Amino acid sequence: MIEKRLVTDWVETTLSTAAAMPVGRGRVPTTSSVPPYYLLYSVDTRVGGAPLADMSEDGSFVYQITSVSGPDPNVPQSTADLDQLEWMADKARATFLGRNPSTGLWSYPLTVAGASCMTRSLEVEWGGQPGGTSEQEAAIMTYVQRFRFDLTPA
Repeated sequence: MIEKRLVTDWVETTLSTAAAMPVGRGRVPTTSSVPPYYLLYSVDTRVGGAPLADMSEDGSFVYQITSVSGPDPNVPQSTADLDQLEWMADKARATFLGRNPSTGLWSYPLTVAGASCMTRSLEVEWGGQPGGTSEQEAAIMTYVQRFRFDLTPA
């Protein structure tokens, strides 16, 4: 069986590295409480396998990535920036779904010991506005995406 903790570690590290922004697991990142940053949530897990063996060796893992844009702390009366929010969502999409056009390989290979990625997909994008929500009082905007990773033992 594939260890979910290892998959979660890969998702967090890969997004943080690719976007050069902090990622918090279900809460504001410890490295920066000031936006922009990403929030990572584990949403769904399913296991399965070959019908006869029924060893539950395959895993399907869904993660929610919430992009958070907020005011610039150095600019009074500033608010979240839609351009920044869309850039963050684009970066998350490119990180998890992007492929090298020459080789067809993933731009960011999934490196989880003992696991191989069969498929990756964008499950959902949503929010109060197209793709995003806003918290007017806090001058914060968010954009929510859910990615599915289907893995099998390597």
